[in-house]
Amino acid sequence: MNKALFLDRDGTLVVDTHYLHNPEDVQLIPGVAEALSIARDAGYLLFLFTNQSGIGRGYYLMEDVLACNREMIHQLGFKEDPFLETCIAPESPDEMEIYRKPSPKFLLEMLEKHDLDPDSSWMVGDKLCDVEAGVRAGIRSAYVLSGKDLDVKPQKFIEKNAIPVFEDLTGFVAQL
Repeated sequence: MNKALFLDRDGTLVVDTHYLHNPEDVQLIPGVAEALSIARDAGYLLFLFTNQSGIGRGYYLMEDVLACNREMIHQLGFKEDPFLETCIAPESPDEMEIYRKPSPKFLLEMLEKHDLDPDSSWMVGDKLCDVEAGVRAGIRSAYVLSGKDLDVKPQKFIEKNAIPVFEDLTGFVAQL
C-alpha cells in the first residue's frame, strides 16, 4: 500500500489572500517547496485538495483557479506537477456538499483508486474543514497555523481527535 499527503492550498501551501484568483498574487509559504521534496523523497504521494467557493459564488472562474495552480507549481520549481491528482471543490457553503471539505469524498476515492494506506496517509490544512475531512475519511490529520486566522482555532475538535498542530508544512514534514 502507498502513503499519501492530501494538502490544502490556501494557507497551507500558498499565502491565503482570500479568494485567490489572480496568478500574480500567488506567494508560496516559505519552505513549502523543500517540504514537498522531502515528503516525496520519503515516499509520499501528493494530492492537492482545495475548496474554491469563489467559483460557486460567481467571484471567479475555474480557469482562474487552474491558472493560480499552474503558477504555484511553477514557483515550486518542480519539472512536472508534483500532485498525482487535484480536487478543486467549487461549491459555495450554501450548496449541497459534494467535494467541498469537510466532505471526505475525494479522500475516499483516492484511497481506493491509488491503494493508499489510511494509517500512513494525512490530510494537512489550516482550517477545521480540512482536518475534519481527514477524520471523516479515516486518515490522519494535521492542523497548520500558517493560514489566515479566519477560523477560530478548532481546539475542541483538535483535542477530541488528537490532531497534531504545527506552525507550517515544514514543521509537519519534519515529524514524518
